[in-house]
Amino acid sequence: MLVNIPLKKTIDNSYDITIDALPKLYFDTKVAIVTNDTVSALHLKYLLKNISAKELHIITLKDGEQYKNQQSIDAILNSMFEKKFNRKSMLIAFGGGVIGDMTGFAASIYQRGINFIQIPTTLLSQVDASVGGKTGMNNSYGKNLVGTFHQPKAVYIDPYFLTTLPSREFSAGFAEIVKMAITFNKEFFKYLQTANLKDKKILEEVIKKAVQTKANVVAQDEKEHGIRAALNYGHTFGHVIENETKYIEFLHGEAVAIGMVMANEISVKMGLMSKEEASSIKELLQKYKLPITYNVENSDNFYETFFLDKKSSDAKITFIIPVGIGGVKITDAVDKDLVISVLNEFGEV
Repeated sequence: MLVNIPLKKTIDNSYDITIDALPKLYFDTKVAIVTNDTVSALHLKYLLKNISAKELHIITLKDGEQYKNQQSIDAILNSMFEKKFNRKSMLIAFGGGVIGDMTGFAASIYQRGINFIQIPTTLLSQVDASVGGKTGMNNSYGKNLVGTFHQPKAVYIDPYFLTTLPSREFSAGFAEIVKMAITFNKEFFKYLQTANLKDKKILEEVIKKAVQTKANVVAQDEKEHGIRAALNYGHTFGHVIENETKYIEFLHGEAVAIGMVMANEISVKMGLMSKEEASSIKELLQKYKLPITYNVENSDNFYETFFLDKKSSDAKITFIIPVGIGGVKITDAVDKDLVISVLNEFGEV
């Protein structure tokens, strides 16, 4: 006996990304702004001048990747339960990538899913983390291993928030911009080599180009069954580095920068990238004081941690390998000995 459940339907999850000064926003429902103590001290007053709601609450978490965990998710959910939020209520993610990921995750599981919007305050979250609907948290096994795909209803990118961003955080965000240029847009990479990001107009143009690149990829492959995986260039290695250093030593973008350099070395050995191209990428990363080295203490242990990566399956590890600058290859056919040889080279740092 067979019973068919006809659920074939088209769901429009489209939304707008606004790159400009934050507009006045009003919500005819209960709203909670999820933020951290750092962002709250710097920018909450500015945000509250532009937001009004039927009922508005603030949920403030501790700042740092090490707090991207179940305890923080519980804090968000418990606050919503205490305030009697319902399915028409909304969350606002106000912070960097950590806040955005956790807010989206909480929104996706509260009463089986409510709406949320993103108001990212770091360069990394503005150009990458706030766009595309990836949500989640870390656990002892690795980064973002628990999460959902849950698209925001809107993203508001206000460059004003970057005026208080520490230079190290700015550089970490730049790593994600470089990632998109290397994998999808050679001309964009060339532009970045000489672009003066201290110029407000140039910075806004760079943010726009990065967001458009990310949005185009997500539109093709929302749930990462194919080409969207290319946006994880540098992340396969970077996530292991973050895990090994307990999410304390490196910012996410810094770990990704090292991961890109590692992936480039594999690409060079495979004949897919020239040494000159790999060097030019290093030079651009170093221009923004991003790290390009890491001491791999145990190559075998590092390699085994790859299997916790979400893109890997069964006994195969999926690697994102750049093809020159402007191209990318997603493959699970990279020889283990080749990878170990690259890791051993980093162990000699």
